[in-house]
Amino acid sequence: MLAKNDVFEAVSLIASTIIKNRDYLNDLDGAIGDADFGTSISGGFLAVQELLPTLETLESGPLLSKVGMTLVSKVGGASGPIFGTIFMKAGQAAGVKTELLTADMAEMLEAAINGVKARGKAEPGEKTLVDALQPAAEAFRQAADAGSSMAECGAKAAAAARTGAELTKTMIATKGRAHYVGERALGHPDAGAVSIALLFEAVCAEKK
Repeated sequence: MLAKNDVFEAVSLIASTIIKNRDYLNDLDGAIGDADFGTSISGGFLAVQELLPTLETLESGPLLSKVGMTLVSKVGGASGPIFGTIFMKAGQAAGVKTELLTADMAEMLEAAINGVKARGKAEPGEKTLVDALQPAAEAFRQAADAGSSMAECGAKAAAAARTGAELTKTMIATKGRAHYVGERALGHPDAGAVSIALLFEAVCAEKK
């Protein structure tokens, strides 16, 4: 199970991971977009880092919701609402629970992906972060239902997110600026999907 301090540490790690990978994500985005995704999303997580000291005493649900609202307000373009939705929907699903079991985390991830799909009108196969987040949520749920530990569930989710991100290389984008480049997007992964894989890998490495 995860206590609120575990969730706080995970958010802190996510923020530092995205910030550290700013230039890498910009490079990925530059192949099929405006080369500013890394700058945009890392700016949002810098704001999250600054806010974290005021969130340390919150339960997991309110903490995640505050993180989501910060991303919505600080990240420009479509990325802010999309990433903000991930955290806000997960926070709403967590509520005021003081401890999170694997079943709770599965529900949170499902709420996150459903929220993202509703807001972005995106489905798997369209070369977006959905292609990493949905398989991660599904893998976590399957592992949780099988009685796996939190670390095992996380490892399955991280592997699925990475596989999903890699598969975006084979897709032609139908959403965002990348859809303008058509077949030239083939061979290049979606930066948003890669950021989701980085997020899961960072948190799961921390929990091993």
